[in-house]
Amino acid sequence: MSANTMDTCTNLIRNAKKIVVLTGAGISTESGIKDFRSKTGIYSLAPEYILSLDYFYQHPKEFYQFAIENLYHPEAVPNKGHEILAKWEQEGKVATIITQNIDGLHQRAGSKNVIEFHGTMKTATCLNCGKNYSTDEMLSRMETMEDFYICNNCIANNKVEQYIKPDVVLFGDTGTWFSMAGIQTILRYMQEADFVLVLGTSLLVTPFSTFPQYRRQGVPLIIINKGETPYDFGQDTYVIHESIGKTMEEIDNQLHP
Repeated sequence: MSANTMDTCTNLIRNAKKIVVLTGAGISTESGIKDFRSKTGIYSLAPEYILSLDYFYQHPKEFYQFAIENLYHPEAVPNKGHEILAKWEQEGKVATIITQNIDGLHQRAGSKNVIEFHGTMKTATCLNCGKNYSTDEMLSRMETMEDFYICNNCIANNKVEQYIKPDVVLFGDTGTWFSMAGIQTILRYMQEADFVLVLGTSLLVTPFSTFPQYRRQGVPLIIINKGETPYDFGQDTYVIHESIGKTMEEIDNQLHP
């Protein structure tokens, strides 16, 4: 990364008042969380199949075992990237964070306006009555109950209707933000942004990957990601292939000498 690129990005952020931030797995890996798409060696099936709605319905116990082992990280703590975003929000620079991550680290760092586009692993919900369970409750149920994934707060004609599903968006699933109203809210944020910051995502998974297209003409886009993205050579786009935490800290130090 050239000093000129860093200076340009810093000045753009200094003058921004409505930053919309898009984050992916790359910001969480710096807190020790593995990208769930990585090969775990636990199952011979592809993670995409295990993390599908069909697999959840057909193999709820195995699904929970995989999800708890690979997607639930209560020991992880926010890193510099998370902390600086929260700081910038408090300073009135960051309007919202739209994240693909399900770990809740943005909120733990202090960010308030966070859209968890792919849901969260902190809670689970009965598909029939809507009773909400914390993941810690589900862990306790797993240890003490055979059919821990069936809600005992309600009755349904079919037991599958009483399944308690983690509040993450699975393959073949739809989430709160995938609705018409949810997408419109996000696109409104993109239209109002005077700056878009992308952290740790390859921008390949739709519809999340389409969001930068909806920023107004001339609004700068900064991408801090170790890999390439389809937006890298776009107009008004600046790309930094470095550590998110290190880069964010350098920019913040320049903003607050």
